[in-house]
Amino acid sequence: QVQVVESGGGLVQAGGSLRLSCAASGSSFSPNYMAWYRQAPGKQLELVAAITSGSSTNYADSVKGRFTISRDDAKNTMWMQMNSLKPEDTADYYCKVEYFAIRLRSWGKGTQVTVSS
Repeated sequence: QVQVVESGGGLVQAGGSLRLSCAASGSSFSPNYMAWYRQAPGKQLELVAAITSGSSTNYADSVKGRFTISRDDAKNTMWMQMNSLKPEDTADYYCKVEYFAIRLRSWGKGTQVTVSS
C-alpha cells in the first residue's frame, strides 16, 4: 500500500510564494509519474503540473512561468514551487503518484492553498 502525504499549503498574499511537498512511501520503487492537481470551490479538478521519472515536466497554461515542479527519487518526494501567486490559485492541491509496472495509482488527501488579494 502506497501512502501519499502533501504538505506546505497555507495562506499567502497575492504575489507571494509557497512550496508544496508530496512524499510517497510504501514502495521500494520510485513513482513513474507524479503530479499535482487542484480543485477550487465549485470547480472541477484540474491538472496543475506533472513530472515523470525521466524528469520531463508539463504545466497547465495558467501556471507556466510561475510554478516549478521537481522531484528527488532518493526521497520519493516531489515539490512544487509556486511563485507570483494569484487569488485564482486558491484551491485544494492534491498529489497523485503512479507506478506503471504494478498499475498502481495513489492520491494524497490534499493541502489547502489560499491566496488573498
